[in-house]
Amino acid sequence: MMSLDKASDFKGTMVKLFHYLKGYKLGILFVLLFAIGSSVFSIIGPKILGKATTEISNGLISKLTGGSGIDFDKIKTILLTLLVLYLISMSFSIIQSLIMSDITQKISYKLRKELAEKMNKVPLKYFESRTHGEVLSIITNDIDTLSNNLSQSMSQVISSIVTLIGIIVMMLSISPILTGASLLILPLSFLLIMIVVKKSQKYFVQQQEYLAEVNSQVEEIYSGHVIVKTFNREKEAEKEFEDANQTLYNSAWKSQFLSGMMHPIMSFIGNLGYVMISILGGYLTIKGKLEIGYILSFSQYIRQFNQPITQTAQIANLLQSTAAAAERVFEFLELEEEQETAKGEVDLAKIKGNVEFKNVEFGYDPKKKIIKNFSASVKKGQKIAIVGPTGAGKTTIVKLLMRFYDVDKGEILVDGKNIKDYTRKDLRSLFGMVLQDTWLFSGTIADNIKYGKLDATQEEIEEVSKLSHIDHFIKTLPDSYQMEVNEEASNISEGQKQLLTIARVILKDPKILILDEATSSVDTRLELLIQQAMDHLMENRTSFIIAHRLSTIRNADLILVMKDGDIVEQGTHQELLVKKGFYEKLYNSQFED
Repeated sequence: MMSLDKASDFKGTMVKLFHYLKGYKLGILFVLLFAIGSSVFSIIGPKILGKATTEISNGLISKLTGGSGIDFDKIKTILLTLLVLYLISMSFSIIQSLIMSDITQKISYKLRKELAEKMNKVPLKYFESRTHGEVLSIITNDIDTLSNNLSQSMSQVISSIVTLIGIIVMMLSISPILTGASLLILPLSFLLIMIVVKKSQKYFVQQQEYLAEVNSQVEEIYSGHVIVKTFNREKEAEKEFEDANQTLYNSAWKSQFLSGMMHPIMSFIGNLGYVMISILGGYLTIKGKLEIGYILSFSQYIRQFNQPITQTAQIANLLQSTAAAAERVFEFLELEEEQETAKGEVDLAKIKGNVEFKNVEFGYDPKKKIIKNFSASVKKGQKIAIVGPTGAGKTTIVKLLMRFYDVDKGEILVDGKNIKDYTRKDLRSLFGMVLQDTWLFSGTIADNIKYGKLDATQEEIEEVSKLSHIDHFIKTLPDSYQMEVNEEASNISEGQKQLLTIARVILKDPKILILDEATSSVDTRLELLIQQAMDHLMENRTSFIIAHRLSTIRNADLILVMKDGDIVEQGTHQELLVKKGFYEKLYNSQFED
């Protein structure tokens, strides 16, 4: 009876959703017809069953008074008719359910396809402003909610309306007096339901809030359980959990108890209806104004009468949650996309790798510039190190270079051509990137290495693995290059993950390299080996190296020293040390006792 998830624009969202249903008009028409047919045939049943009961009663009375007794042939005909009606009703229900399931799954397929395509067009800033869970929830939970609710709600709406109207019509056809008396108990039903709903609502809200808090605590403690144990804070963690769990218990049992009262209340009211029908129906039968079998029919109609009323409340919730899920899906589909500004085709094979920044300015927030009047010229084959304190703008330079973000002012050129004149796909195909945070996917070791070149041979994979000094480790594994990496790659150390991503970039053989703290997850011995591999890889290749450990970039051709979004110094390692400026202070601070 509860709906805690509501759309901010219910009407607008439902209009957009109906737009997707337009392509299935014929199928939805059949769903309507079969749902109506199923309900109608089901509604007729109790009245026919009443006829059978009346026939049995009349037959018994006839037998006692010396008559012919029960006409079993007539009863057989009635029961066979009833069986056929119920079979038709069931068949119609199955068919409309099958059609509706097909329609909703096609809509889900279409929406998932559109979401997947949209993900590749949405600017990076959107994903950096959202958690992974939020985006994942839209593609999985919201689409599933949409699919399930659409499948249920449409057929339920139709059957509930038809059933409600049909039952009233059938009841009136049997006895207007009994119908009027039966409807008198409805206000009592609604009054008791509203009281229960009002009382339980606040406890349901509390239950959701504290359930989220308990989940959050469990996740927090689980992810940091090593730290908790290190500081001997197990008791405090247990106490915090116990307090939240107790509050959850208090709200949960009250909400469940109150919502659980709904069934006995409805049963009690239903039983009152049966008693009233039995007494009043018996009186009308004695007076000869009602067939005795219709008392049974009426009892069944009263029992069925509550079902569409209850379904109506459930449908209201289904529609609310459907609209809320659809709203989040449509909001994602309507996000602003990255604009292509390419002018003509570019022959990527002729790209040499010259890069130039001209008076570049940029800020994630327009009011706060991170990069201010940044200029630098990088020639083909040069190794450019970008250093500076946290927040200086080092990684932002890389994001601008690959057009994850566009500059606010100035321009970035590759081989004298503005990067906005390249398609994003062409531009990014020029780069190979090794990040501080490694990413491996579920698949074999070989699959992960050849991600940048899907047609690579096994010999090529092994060659780059040797260059990145991971070949020996791979061959010690049970299935060597065919070993499956699990989803979180927990069966491989951080250093080994980094080596695999480096092998991946070496295999791609890019024009321009970007190394963002590429050796941060390996020990000193591996760092030296990787450095040798990197030196080999960077020969005659433009390379940008972002590093905090300044000892790794001493052989760079040019070091750009950044502070507060500006280049404050530039030169080779030795030149910058001689200047005794900001770089010298940064370098010496890493080797002070």
